[in-house]
Amino acid sequence: MTDSSKVEVQKHIRCVPGDVARSVLLPGDPARARRIAEQLEEARLIAENREYVVFTGTTNGVEVSVCSTGIGGSSAAIALEELRNVGAEVFIRVGSAGGRRKDIPIGSLVVVTAAYRGDGVSDEYLPLGFPAVADLDVNNALIQAAKELGFSAYSGIGTTRSAFYVRDAELNEQLQRAGVVAAEMEASTLFIVGTRRGAKVGCVVATDSNIYLEKQPTLAEKEALYMQGEGMTIRTALRAAQLLEATS
Repeated sequence: MTDSSKVEVQKHIRCVPGDVARSVLLPGDPARARRIAEQLEEARLIAENREYVVFTGTTNGVEVSVCSTGIGGSSAAIALEELRNVGAEVFIRVGSAGGRRKDIPIGSLVVVTAAYRGDGVSDEYLPLGFPAVADLDVNNALIQAAKELGFSAYSGIGTTRSAFYVRDAELNEQLQRAGVVAAEMEASTLFIVGTRRGAKVGCVVATDSNIYLEKQPTLAEKEALYMQGEGMTIRTALRAAQLLEATS
């Protein structure tokens, strides 16, 4: 654990000890961070630098922070490292992802329990043979939260990739046959960095696409469905933070 008395302002997130709560939601998109902040009581903007926008507020009396991470593992790792330096302990990725099973419609809520490590960053922390797995308590809190809220949630292993516009068709098919639920760009990095830094990390995403659907909706339809799903992820993550605080 870092001695907070010796920690200065963090280089990228521009925070110091006391700025952030024990639990932090990690959206990639700064605009999503702002939408999450709108769901908090007494939310205040703490810092804004590069892709990192940080808010702190409360949800049902529980203090929670939000920090956007940008796109990909490198910037996500920086966010978690620096948030951990200033005292955060529990992290929930609140993201978007592509569905990877034919039965997962666009706009679905998915709890990612572990991830294939194609992120290109986590191998700097631990060898690739080490599994990228969500913290059990955070994972269970997300699943319980979704049930309490009446949301139908998929759960399972995801795949994290490093290059959005490069697709390995053979790997995609292999992972799809293995039953991966979603593809995104940050989960495996956050799981591994969390393991190295002694933090509890979980992940909930909404699907914004699915290359395996027989009928593809229009772009406008996809965006509308995703926004509905995003609303569910935000509410699920906030409720999970409440549950985790009650059992801490």
